[in-house]
Amino acid sequence: MEAGFMHSIRTDLLPYAERLERRDPATIERIVIHATELPDLATAREYGERIHYDTTRTGNSGHFYIDRDGTVERWVPIERIAHHVAGHNATTIGIELVHNGRYPDWLDSRHQAWELAYPDAQIDALSALIRALRAELPGLTDLAGHDQLDRRMVPASNDDAETVRRKLDPGPTFPWQRVVDGGGLPRLSAPPATADEAGGP
Repeated sequence: MEAGFMHSIRTDLLPYAERLERRDPATIERIVIHATELPDLATAREYGERIHYDTTRTGNSGHFYIDRDGTVERWVPIERIAHHVAGHNATTIGIELVHNGRYPDWLDSRHQAWELAYPDAQIDALSALIRALRAELPGLTDLAGHDQLDRRMVPASNDDAETVRRKLDPGPTFPWQRVVDGGGLPRLSAPPATADEAGGP
């Protein structure tokens, strides 16, 4: 990996990280880009530490988190399977970008607009992280948005007669071409068909 960049990453593993299932990093094929849809990194951490799966005493999180100022934190080792995208966890790395998204009315049909831009420092850090991961993981083939891999519709929180997308991240303001160019990996062209998988938000 790019030694200088990787030394700048703060490792702060989640309390349950060592209970997550192990995998061979050579099997990792894809990077999935998420937005936290939460106001700040501290709130994302609080969510990431929650236990959602009683049998394994683990929760939902990405592997890496990038704050608005470009600070990068590692919460789950890449050799562990993080629960970040239903149906695709085993062969993917999850990168979470701190971004409000639809917060706090995620599923309200009247509040589905996504307006905030991603700061330059955050996108530059994301591109650098992608390049570093490419250097370590030659099996990586592409990037995908969370919204490409989880296309489920759910009832709107304000009206059961309406439905909204369960996941929209990284959202319409995400600069895909800039990240493709900067990170050196193409964007997934079409979502693969896989069954839902327990263990992903």
